[in-house]
Amino acid sequence: MTPASTVLRVARSDFRWDNPAGPAAEVRRLVDAATAADGSAPLDEAALLALRHRGLEGSALWLAAPADGPGDAPALGLAWLHDEALDLVVAPTARGTGLGAALAAAAVPGTGRLTAWSHGNHPAAAALAPRFGLARVRDLWVMRRPLSGLPDLGAPADGIDVRAFRVGADEEAFLAVNAAAFAHHPEQGRMTRADLDDRIAEPWFDPAGFLLAWRGDDLLGFHWTKVHAEGAPPFGEVYVVGIAPDAQGGGLGKHLTLAGLHHLAGRGPGEVILYVEADNAPAVAVYERLGFTHAAADTHVMYARD
Repeated sequence: MTPASTVLRVARSDFRWDNPAGPAAEVRRLVDAATAADGSAPLDEAALLALRHRGLEGSALWLAAPADGPGDAPALGLAWLHDEALDLVVAPTARGTGLGAALAAAAVPGTGRLTAWSHGNHPAAAALAPRFGLARVRDLWVMRRPLSGLPDLGAPADGIDVRAFRVGADEEAFLAVNAAAFAHHPEQGRMTRADLDDRIAEPWFDPAGFLLAWRGDDLLGFHWTKVHAEGAPPFGEVYVVGIAPDAQGGGLGKHLTLAGLHHLAGRGPGEVILYVEADNAPAVAVYERLGFTHAAADTHVMYARD
């Protein structure tokens, strides 16, 4: 507890994502405020989807409020413990007061595996993590390029047909290739049918931008694109590119990436981003050849404790 705040755990029954007031509304407000201040969201898409669709099921949430404020005073920060992971957000106006440490002290278990992301590589996160036994283990880069001046697409290899995803028909084939292509990826490779259905139900989902490469009845790879229309200006994203292990090395990944970029260019955004592991040198090299660049500020850092 800091001198100016009190940290309290939220009852699961009090959290419903669509409530216009209460804990869920405070979470949404804190996320929006941090995003506006930092230029990147403090909770990733998977976390927000989990809160929206499953609330606090199997997880625990703490909110910090002014100690001397009214009962409905705006929250100053949050800590959310779920799936051996911690998300911590401090309101921009309350930073530098020790509130992050107070929230972490309430939420971090004394032992056991734990991970935490710092979206944007905050110095405060780098200072706080060692106090709770967490060390820097992953760097995730955001790479960018304009959607003008794209290389020519060309045609796919003989016998390969690239077409849009069909809702209700292609889900299981996609999940099988995704699992195989990302077998060693700690997040993407674990996508379930429920995870996929949650994303298909999102307002941004566009099957025309979900490109699948087939040879006959065999799915060889995919490029799922996304348009962030809420931004000003809007921008595109290489959401995920995956190639079946036995189809890798033949140029299909480059072709699908370009096909998705051309699709995004036709939708109107001026810029496209992608996420890539900083130590994945082959992927970084491919994206650099396609005109993507990385700035040091565009780095997300994972801290972990075994």
